[in-house]
Amino acid sequence: MIEVKHLYKSFGDKEVLKDINTVFEDGKTNLIIGQSGAGKTVLMRSLTGLIDPTKGEVLYDGRNFVNMNKKEKILMRREMGMIFQGSALFDSLTVLENVRFPLDMFSDMSALERDKRAQECLDRVNLNGAEEKFPGEISGGMQKRVAIARAIVMTPKYLFCDEPNSGLDPKTSLVIDELLSSITREFNMTTIINTHDMNSVMGIGDNIVFIADGKKEWQGNKDTVISSRNKKLNDLVFASDLFKKVKDVELAQED
Repeated sequence: MIEVKHLYKSFGDKEVLKDINTVFEDGKTNLIIGQSGAGKTVLMRSLTGLIDPTKGEVLYDGRNFVNMNKKEKILMRREMGMIFQGSALFDSLTVLENVRFPLDMFSDMSALERDKRAQECLDRVNLNGAEEKFPGEISGGMQKRVAIARAIVMTPKYLFCDEPNSGLDPKTSLVIDELLSSITREFNMTTIINTHDMNSVMGIGDNIVFIADGKKEWQGNKDTVISSRNKKLNDLVFASDLFKKVKDVELAQED
């Protein structure tokens, strides 16, 4: 579990995060949503230590990441897996070598053990048979699955995903969503997903944190988002005609 307490972040005179208080739960897909510029990317980067918050606490199972020294943070990051928006695969490495890379860098496993573990993760994301291909030889959806396999190869407690469906067609996005959700439950990870995809909100939003103008405006799940009376949230989630119709039906039933 990750607890965020009174988190602020400023860049010069501009206050981007304003007193964020929330909890990201184990074994659930925790989504951060909001308009562009709302502060959700800054929040995720503050959680992972890519930027330092101005003040506040980020507690990983009670351990305050903000106050850790450099060595402690390096050790803490070994408990994290990360999936970047553009997959961030190494073009010159094969699929298997990309997945194995964190093990090559940080584990004490033998070469045989590293290969076995990397293959297990590829099998878990249904990519057996693609081991010797290079990233440029596979589709965008397959590249995302390679990125997921690499992110879980060290068996992280915490999984961070930055726009994992970016650039994917709707069908492939659903595959990635279901994969992330099932892996989260299987390994009881704390998964945090920064997303613009409202299909993800409705499909896998076990715990949803809505950020607007640097503040936490609303928190709930995929079931309660339908009945929300928060106008800013409704304007974001129900912008499409399809989701607007779902909202209209919900309101009609309430009346």
